Order: sequence, then C-alpha cells, then structure tokens
Amino acid sequence: MTLERILQDGFCALSLPLDESALSRYRRYAELLAEKNAVMNLTAIEGEENVARLHFLDCAALLASFDLAGKRVIDVGSGAGFPGLALKIACPTMDLTLLESLEKRVAFLRECCEALELPEVECLRARAEEAIEARGAYDVACSRAVARLRLLCELCLPLVKVGGLFLAMKGSDCGEELAEAKHAIDVLGGRLEGVTEYAIPGTEIRHAVVAIRKIADTPARYPRPWAQIKKKPL
Repeated sequence: MTLERILQDGFCALSLPLDESALSRYRRYAELLAEKNAVMNLTAIEGEENVARLHFLDCAALLASFDLAGKRVIDVGSGAGFPGLALKIACPTMDLTLLESLEKRVAFLRECCEALELPEVECLRARAEEAIEARGAYDVACSRAVARLRLLCELCLPLVKVGGLFLAMKGSDCGEELAEAKHAIDVLGGRLEGVTEYAIPGTEIRHAVVAIRKIADTPARYPRPWAQIKKKPL
C-alpha cells in the first residue's frame, strides 16, 4: 500500500479528516525523514509503510481524543518531530513549539517546517528544564518516547498553564509508570485526568495517552537540573 492509502484508511478509522494538503505534507515529510536518516540517526523506524503507521498514524491518534485546534502546544523532546510536527500537519490551527536540545535535530526540524510551508512553527533549541521563557506558557505539553513518566512530569508540567494539559504518549502497559509518578504529579500541581488507550490503525499495536490536568502552579523550585531529576526522582 502507498503512504497515501495507508493514511487515508487510518484517518478514516480514527474518524479524523484528512485533506489533500495534509497528504502532500505527510508525503514530503516522509521523504525528508528518509533522506536525513541516511546520514543522521533520527529514527529506528524506516520504510514508507512503517513511517506512515508507526509515526504518522500513532501521533495523529492523539487528535481522536483531544482537541488541539487553536491551542498553544509544546512538544517536549521533539526529536525528528514526533508527535508535534505530525500533529501540526493534521491540525494546522494549533500554535506549535518544537522543543529539542540537539542542534542537529533542531536544524532538521527547521528544514522540515520550511519545506512543508509551516513557517509559524517555533523550533526552540533548549533543554526543557532550562526553558525558563516557556514556563506556564502553554495550553498543552505533549511528549512521546522521551523518559519515564515521573521524570517527564517534572520537565513538562512547569511549561503548562493552570487549567492546561500534559499529554504523555506511552505503551498500553503504563500502569507501573503511573503508580510511581503519583507523588510527582501531586507535587508539581497536576491531577491525573485519565488514560486513553488506542490501537494504531492497520496494526495490532496498542498505545495509551496519559492525560494530566494542571490544577495549581508548579512550585518555583521545579524543574531541577536534569542530573538531580535523574538521581532523585520525585
């Protein structure tokens, strides 16, 4: 199957709209990813079908449960642009910041945004715990395949405004991570809102989105430096 057919069928299964402009952007994004991945380690997922399903559809599934239209969203640890850039293609009205600490990856993200004609996306080179200017600035923070949940909470919840959401994309077997993150969620001003499981269309793979609502300001002493977060997690 072509990338276009996989995406058309997948978006239909997710009950999401997909227009020709988005299809064209996903095609170009896949090409850029393959070209850069040949000379730089961006993703272990390769091949048109795998990229369409395991990257694009996996990320788009977030939109089946959460409305990001018109929201200010930050993708923490964006890497090759997942989930943020894949979400932006499907939901162009979201106001997106891609946060990534490695300059080479940030350069790739900027190249993608230019090629995909998405100039309004901000590509920010910084570590999440050092991005002081981003504190409390976003309606939604999202993250995929970055770290265990209790570590992620300290990186992401400070960036979310009170009333906003932190969406962590995880495997369906995330119960242990949830249990160990309970204290961190409480300390950082969050409240577990729910866990939404979903299947990636066309596969038997099931993933989950952990939704944490920001109900109070994060204490000023958080986030700590990354070395402290790793050494002594909340």
